Amino acid sequence: MITLSVMIPTLIEVLDTSVANVALDHIRGSLSAGRDEATWVLTSYMVANAVVIPMSGWLSRLMGRKRYLLVSIAVFTASSLLCGMATSLSALVGFRVLQGIGGGGLQPLSQAILLENYPREKRGLAMAIFGIGVVMGPIFGPVLGGYLTDNYSWHWIFFINLPIGLLALWMNWTFIQDPPYIKRLARDERIDYTGLVLLTLGIGCLQIVLDRGQQEDWFASTSICIMAAISAFSLISLVWWELRTTTPILNLRLLTNRSFAAGNVIMFAGFFAFFGSVVLLPLFLQELLGYTAFQAGLVLGPGGILTLIFLPIVGRLTEKIDARLILGLGLVISGYSVYYMAGFSLETDMLTAIISRIIQGVSMPMFFVTISFLAMISLPREHMNDASALFNLFRNLGGSFGTAFVTTMLARKAQVHQTYLAEHVYDANPLFLDQLKQAGVYLSTQLGTWTDQTVAAAALFYEQLIKQALNLAFNDTSLYQAAIFWALVILVFFLENPNEVVRKRMAERQAAEPSTPPHPETREISAT
Repeated sequence: MITLSVMIPTLIEVLDTSVANVALDHIRGSLSAGRDEATWVLTSYMVANAVVIPMSGWLSRLMGRKRYLLVSIAVFTASSLLCGMATSLSALVGFRVLQGIGGGGLQPLSQAILLENYPREKRGLAMAIFGIGVVMGPIFGPVLGGYLTDNYSWHWIFFINLPIGLLALWMNWTFIQDPPYIKRLARDERIDYTGLVLLTLGIGCLQIVLDRGQQEDWFASTSICIMAAISAFSLISLVWWELRTTTPILNLRLLTNRSFAAGNVIMFAGFFAFFGSVVLLPLFLQELLGYTAFQAGLVLGPGGILTLIFLPIVGRLTEKIDARLILGLGLVISGYSVYYMAGFSLETDMLTAIISRIIQGVSMPMFFVTISFLAMISLPREHMNDASALFNLFRNLGGSFGTAFVTTMLARKAQVHQTYLAEHVYDANPLFLDQLKQAGVYLSTQLGTWTDQTVAAAALFYEQLIKQALNLAFNDTSLYQAAIFWALVILVFFLENPNEVVRKRMAERQAAEPSTPPHPETREISAT
């Protein structure tokens, strides 16, 4: 019941990071907003979410973990209702900020509670359960969002959170309890105002830069330069300050643990490549192959089902074999799944696209479950809140950087390929002229011979040129994502052997237990 209690809010929180993507055009039309203005519906939530995630460990110490969890669920649920009732863009953006603040603590708190309640050797199974929410949210979010928007209205992507949030609130009130050390820490905790300001400015501005950078041509924009400068100064100052204060918001000293540090690097880079590929495929299907949002979601579905099946299997395997072997295999297969996508063309059918997601659906549990297990295996339970906050911060930033990287590379590479392809489209090229003439004849038979169709044929050629350039850009970007997955295999060797860690901790626990004094009769026999 504890597991189910923390999984429900995690699932709906992660779901809300992607469920609004496919409904953005409907929201824009309903609220009479421009395209750039409407994207703040997504950005506002992600910024608030990114700011709260790293401070969740500190807030759980300050307020008590159960109290903070209940407040987060209540704020998230209430703000979801307000988002669905919003009648203007400014109101919707404001309520999305509130929703991000409420949802930011749900993922790290859920992970910390699961890791604490499961024995050290069972933490792989705990992370498999946690992965159901974290991995499935980006996969099924667009499907659910597209279905609700097409069949009802965009308001329902927020209203659906209300009954689930109330259920989560009741279950966590009933089944979750704070351990004694949390209550002790809550009495001793002090507010780190300097760290709070630096963290908010640093992460908030960084998230805005990543989300808006490509639209505003990155550092050609004055506002992006200012935001980047504020973020860099704040984050550097935050590291300096947090390593010196006695009550830090971020416990950066945990990164001195070798496995935890290496695990965070692998998680950041792995989610960088994974989230980028999740963004890539729907873009390819909808913009180049003409799929609807729901059809694109159906392509993602089979891979998601396999992920659900393999998550508990991988969790059990971590108890029997070295999890580092599973992680290495998962990274190799994940890289191959994106490499497979690099071979897509404008003639790719739905089955081929589904196969790429099936391969990734098998590999993602091997990656996510094992890296969470290996990163946390050597940390004591009293540090789980702080460790989970840092771990989820790196995961969240990895996804944001990956999305920014994908959108930028697609735009830049498409321009390069368009320039290259256009070099072959000129009047002295006999092959081009022959194809242009044939296209003109075809259009004349379809549209009538009353006017010259040469201009329409040239426009048709240009449209195809743009699509081919974007297709090649998609292939190049997929290759970069595959290379990242394969390069991460090297870092697996920096992680500690989990079996040795478990044996070491068990030996320490046995050594710390007081030895039982011998029975009086035993002492007499020994003396005799």
